Amino acid sequence: MRRTVSRFAGVSGMAVFAPPCRVDLKDWCDWTGNNWSKVSSVVGESFRIPAHNENCYTMAATAALRLIIENDVDPKSVGFLGLGTESSTDNSAGSVIVRGMLDKALAQMGLPRLSRHCEVPEFKHACLGGIYALKCGTRYVETDGSDRVAIVVASDIAEYARGSSGEQTQGAGATAMLIENKARLFDVDLKSTGSASAYRGPDFRKPFKRHFMEGYGKVEHGKIPDFPVFSGPYSTMVYLDEVTIAVEEMLRKLNTRPSDYYQQVSALFFHRPYNMMPIQAMSFLYARGLARSTSSENSSRFEALCKAAKVTPLQVRQELDVSPDFFELVEKGEPLKDQTKATNAIAKLLRGDEHFVELLKNKMSLGSPAMANFGNLYTASLPCWLAAGFEEAAEKALPITGTPMVMVGYGSGDASESIPITPVAGWEKQAKKIGVAKALANAVNITKEQYEGLHSGSIKDDLCTSRKGQFVIGHIGQRNEPAFQDIGIEYYKYIE
Repeated sequence: MRRTVSRFAGVSGMAVFAPPCRVDLKDWCDWTGNNWSKVSSVVGESFRIPAHNENCYTMAATAALRLIIENDVDPKSVGFLGLGTESSTDNSAGSVIVRGMLDKALAQMGLPRLSRHCEVPEFKHACLGGIYALKCGTRYVETDGSDRVAIVVASDIAEYARGSSGEQTQGAGATAMLIENKARLFDVDLKSTGSASAYRGPDFRKPFKRHFMEGYGKVEHGKIPDFPVFSGPYSTMVYLDEVTIAVEEMLRKLNTRPSDYYQQVSALFFHRPYNMMPIQAMSFLYARGLARSTSSENSSRFEALCKAAKVTPLQVRQELDVSPDFFELVEKGEPLKDQTKATNAIAKLLRGDEHFVELLKNKMSLGSPAMANFGNLYTASLPCWLAAGFEEAAEKALPITGTPMVMVGYGSGDASESIPITPVAGWEKQAKKIGVAKALANAVNITKEQYEGLHSGSIKDDLCTSRKGQFVIGHIGQRNEPAFQDIGIEYYKYIE
């Protein structure tokens, strides 16, 4: 349902950066003996990997600077610079590091530095840190920062051990967002947001102590491995549970039925570490929506799906009220059981159902071709998909002004946010400045030997010889004296 557009606080501009080094997943399948047909359908086409002189801060600063330049932002008007990441290399400072790089580059370009009164928080909660930063930035411009603008950057590096089940879901990149009191790209309805959280124990964690325990990745060539501790089946169960609670809380606040809402929205954007995960989430939610529907058409479809899945409608409906405590099972050492088995059976069938496939085509396809080439961006995955979706909508001149959309974020550990958004009048102008295609155009396709060298840290040369408009690590401090220390501190430079 299209509504009259109100000018609420929200996002006015976006910018994206991906490091140049690109791993083609078809090549990777040849290197590793994996099935390309399966990898391409479940994961995507390629992923990016940072060089030895790149990290989450250099990527964040590059994306943020592009945002400032492309949107003609007055640096003195920036009162909030938030960073969402789970790839920090400093346990004290965060967003202020990005601020320092921006100030240096702006001065090089003859522009004023960011306001001295700018707030510089960092947000950490696995893949949800960027969305928490977005919410906080939106609250800022709605309250004490109403006469200023906020910049939020989500920047991350997804790294997995070679030979692990997660290796093909690696990636790196950053997405920056300009937030204003009157949005010029899409507004953000914080009042209708559905939030959910629950502690899940060992659900995708990065404990510091793992670096000193036997069996974990070794430090080689000076590179500290940042592989997560995760269990695939467990993470999938808690992901579906938490996303469901957040989305259904949003629907309650909006006072709308699931089946009606999924038809009304023009686009559905979910946290997207790889291609299949949003589809899993949506099929699970859609199955629950069918179970609740009272229309004769949906009831008939639901009953037919139940019959095909060899479950009863009652079994699925009984699972609507199930609130499993997965972590309790872990603590007790009991086997993990799928407590929504009937719903999952329906969801699996839905992924081949013509009506659901049509919904995916109409509601979840915007930006998907571009996203198949970014890889897993952790906190930046959802913002990057939004950016890609709006850029594609502008290219195709789609009439989405005033149509409801939703962004569903998720962070292992475990939390989810479901936020209604709406493209505002004039969004096309801002969308054309995003530069997703530009971010992908800098690719340097690397060989098997180069990939393994970057992954292990043995390659110290910059494989990208044509950097322009990017930040890199210049050198690392070595001094460890009583009067002055900078040991381990990274010093950055901007390549114009």
